[in-house]
Amino acid sequence: MGFPKNFLWGGASAANQYEGAWNEDGKGPSIFDASTAGSVSQTRVYHDHIVEGQYYPNHNATDFYHHYKEDIAYLAEMGFKVFRLSIAWSRIFPHGDDEEPNEAGLRFYDNVFDECIKYGIEPLVTILHYETPLHLANEYNGWYSRKLIDFYYRFCEVIFERYKNKVKYWLTFNEINCIAIGNPYMAGACRVKDGLSVNQVTFQAAHHQFLASAKAVKLAHDKYPDFRMGMMLGGLFFYPNTCNPVDMLRFQEMNYQQFYFCDLQCRGYYNNHAKALLKKKGVSLQVEPGDDEILRNGTVDFISFSYYMTINASGEERPELKLAGSAIASPKNPYLEATDWGMSIDPQGLRYMLNELYDRYQKPLFIVENGLGAVDELTEDGKVHDNYRIDYLKRHIEVMREAVEEDGVDLMGYTSWGCIDCISAGTGEMKKRYGFVYVDRDDLGNGTMKRTRKDSFYWYKHVIETNGEEL
Repeated sequence: MGFPKNFLWGGASAANQYEGAWNEDGKGPSIFDASTAGSVSQTRVYHDHIVEGQYYPNHNATDFYHHYKEDIAYLAEMGFKVFRLSIAWSRIFPHGDDEEPNEAGLRFYDNVFDECIKYGIEPLVTILHYETPLHLANEYNGWYSRKLIDFYYRFCEVIFERYKNKVKYWLTFNEINCIAIGNPYMAGACRVKDGLSVNQVTFQAAHHQFLASAKAVKLAHDKYPDFRMGMMLGGLFFYPNTCNPVDMLRFQEMNYQQFYFCDLQCRGYYNNHAKALLKKKGVSLQVEPGDDEILRNGTVDFISFSYYMTINASGEERPELKLAGSAIASPKNPYLEATDWGMSIDPQGLRYMLNELYDRYQKPLFIVENGLGAVDELTEDGKVHDNYRIDYLKRHIEVMREAVEEDGVDLMGYTSWGCIDCISAGTGEMKKRYGFVYVDRDDLGNGTMKRTRKDSFYWYKHVIETNGEEL
């Protein structure tokens, strides 16, 4: 049986990590434009303004803005059915709260989508991918303010109407649960201040994002019936660290914290586990009349998620979720290898999560990020031999096929992360590469931006040609 004939094979990117041109053609700065480079073990530092003389890797990224025709031609050569990308909010509304959109920004995405359509590639658009306009962070404390719901809704009204004949698949927020991994600024553009707790800020901001997502979905369902609206979960999936019952209970607790975000967007209400989680974390949500109805009427059509690793949950240590560079700090799983950036390599965990999510929600699933971040070497003859990446992807696609064939999971598609090399979200590094196409750029921003096909480029092309039958 294998994958369905209409399976959406492709790759994924994000404007803040890939696009560059951070201040061209009327674009305003996003929070990532004021974020420094980190390292393997250190996350980035977020400034509240652009500091003169400071290196910000997102400013140029890998320059999709000026290479989009070339890059989309590479995707077409591989046979992509879908290309996931995001629209930079501050390219359309430079401050985020502007009354009128920036026409030059709208025109850029018109050109990008037209280029995709020329090759028969479906755009899959993330509306907000860690790139809240910097002005909204500074003026309103980001998503902690309820005002951002209306600003986001205006953004959606403009892009839905503009691209209604070019884009069918939409994701409202990237990895919406990642606001709760110790840094609400990256996903929520909000800082903990005024004597508030990190949990109060985090979950209030998340409530506002739930409402914004629901309003966007309702708008799409009412005015654009051909749209398919999805949510996106950051794949923080857990195992109990041991068979000790306290580890089992901690594992269950941590999984419920991730399902909290799916439940709100798929079911449209705060269930018993959600209410218990908020009580345990000392959170008192500020809810307005009508919020419950908004959530009920704005549930998504499908669930998308990223998958890079599984995490061990320990009831003895009970660590809070937090980033350590690109990985999540947790007890090491002795049965799994890890990448150079500390992410466990666990193909079987992907099958586990496909079944877990599909059984729980009975909505179509879409894997929109997966891949191996590794140091790729360009040889003297201009080649990149990345067999390690081919092996990683092959093992994950094999278990995807098993989940579809043997378990009956409804899987819409698969977009490997960073299909053209881009900078890391967690660390801002360039050396942690995921793509099928190598970009000549280093961690200090040096390089020609020349593109080179890797060995994995030709391998993935054959995977798509055979609809995943030959790996």
